Amino acid sequence: MRPLLACTTLLLLTLSACSSDQIQHLRDTKKIAVEAENWQVKRIMPADLLRSTRWAGDSLTGSADRELRRQLKARLQEGGVAAALPYCRPESYASTDSLAHVLQAKARRASNRPRNPEHQASLPAAQLQPDTARLVARPTAELFTYQRPIVLNDALCLRCHGAVGTDITATDYALIKKSYPHDQATGYRLGQAMGAWQVELARPGVAEFYTMKTRKIMKPRPKLF
Repeated sequence: MRPLLACTTLLLLTLSACSSDQIQHLRDTKKIAVEAENWQVKRIMPADLLRSTRWAGDSLTGSADRELRRQLKARLQEGGVAAALPYCRPESYASTDSLAHVLQAKARRASNRPRNPEHQASLPAAQLQPDTARLVARPTAELFTYQRPIVLNDALCLRCHGAVGTDITATDYALIKKSYPHDQATGYRLGQAMGAWQVELARPGVAEFYTMKTRKIMKPRPKLF
């Protein structure tokens, strides 16, 4: 019986030596797993690149539109159409240019009835439906294109693009014609498409944006104590 008793005593002593407060657990194992997965080389398929082109186009043009509304509201309150007119160029904003640089993209606005002749384009009516339609294509292996309608959905825009004599005063229209003698961008109504955003994107920028958008992000956990 003594050998059995000795073995039992030894086993109990071994277990007590490995108490739970002496075991070192790995911390942030889920975060480590997420980072490991993010660093894995993943194959991006052609359909993924087209999806990313839409995401990137929406991000770039949406950001430009939001900044345009912010600028117009501030400038119109500050000094009316005379103050706002020089700022109706969202494709040239520093914030738009900065994001376009990250995406390796070039953005422009196009219209059948432009204010600036540089924006003149022939756009079929089917491409100007005031909905959420997007035209995404890959003309070459290294180039992607994106297009979506520009819809007049803010009443502030009517002060420069609405009906002359109703929405646009004679004085304001004289200012517009002075800056843009060949202006065609009046007579629009709320909800009407005025033209389209057109964006060209290089493949590396599209691929990088896809990686950024699909990267797993750990949700912060609240501290319990």
